Amino acid sequence: MNNTSAPGRRKSNTNKVFVDLFICILIPTLILKKLSPDDMLGSNWALVAALSLPLLVGIYEFIQERKIGFVPALGFISILLTGSIGLLKLPNQYIAIKEALIPLVLAIATLVSSYTKYPLIKTFLYNDIVMDTARVARKLEADSKEKEFDQVMVNATYMLASSFTLSAVLNYLLAKWIVVSPSGSAEFNSELGTMNLMSYPVIVLPCMVITMYALFYVIRNVTRLTGLKLEDIMHQ
Repeated sequence: MNNTSAPGRRKSNTNKVFVDLFICILIPTLILKKLSPDDMLGSNWALVAALSLPLLVGIYEFIQERKIGFVPALGFISILLTGSIGLLKLPNQYIAIKEALIPLVLAIATLVSSYTKYPLIKTFLYNDIVMDTARVARKLEADSKEKEFDQVMVNATYMLASSFTLSAVLNYLLAKWIVVSPSGSAEFNSELGTMNLMSYPVIVLPCMVITMYALFYVIRNVTRLTGLKLEDIMHQ
């Protein structure tokens, strides 16, 4: 990717984050909390409406990209599971299990993928959007530092997996604390909305700190192993 396209892609990615937060978090939360009473949409239709928004975003992105990644696929499964628990009026403790299951699967997948040709660490942290990986690879090969770099990626993989594991634990505890009403009720929907909203400050921020530390760890060691300056490895 050339330097002229990088700012445009970063701007596009930033805009996408805000759109996703608005459509997939804020609006569904408002629907669940405000439209679930029987004199509004009712608990079932409010749940369907709230879950439809992130589902439609996922379908749109699939049509645009002509493929679906591992993480979006998990998000799709998560939406279906939440809808099934609410509409089928399954025990509400299943929500806590579901909330913990998705990040736990990501943690396991991150570790297992490190033994394959397609490690997830490269999808999340070490990719062409963030760094000039081709240039880094050439310099590592020229200086015979590939094995040392591989160990750096292994360490970063453990850090990333730990952030997903922390997310699984916090997700479970948050769901157990907030979602206490019978599934299929307006109170259940409202609690889902509260959990959805609180997940960002309670869960996402701590996990983001670990992920950012892992990213800085990778960048610091790339500059150390290659001798390149930061501006040489980062896309301008």
